Amino acid sequence: MSPTATPDSSASSAAAPAAAGTTPLSDALRRDPALAAFWVLRVGFVALPLLMGLDKFTNLLTDWPGYLAPWIVGILPIGAQTAMHLVGIVEIVAGIAVAVRPRLAAWVVALWLLGIIVDLLSYSGFFDVALRDVGLLVAAIALGLLSRTYNRPQRR
Repeated sequence: MSPTATPDSSASSAAAPAAAGTTPLSDALRRDPALAAFWVLRVGFVALPLLMGLDKFTNLLTDWPGYLAPWIVGILPIGAQTAMHLVGIVEIVAGIAVAVRPRLAAWVVALWLLGIIVDLLSYSGFFDVALRDVGLLVAAIALGLLSRTYNRPQRR
């Protein structure tokens, strides 16, 4: 099944051509809210990790090293900013992976978010950010589940 196909579209797509001025994908997105949710989550989990990963090198949005719990900084053999550069690389790779293989990458992102949540919960003052990341974790799990239907491996 292609990423634009719906679970039951194979039987109905031949009988219902796309309306004038629309594409098969836009028609499928209108007919299938779960497919639309898959694409919203997929695009979001490509764009946001890429942007956040790049910002780890500039600190324009915030002082990223300040989000590392002191106990983590204490066990690292590198400085906090260097650690954030590595985090940025991981986030950039994760965003690219979601673009290419969301079925697998969504679960990697979910595990990554779980690690961030543990860091934030172990450091007083960041509980609100941890709660936000729990929401992102739920969204990553939803992407992984939706990918089972809308991003099946191609059969050859």
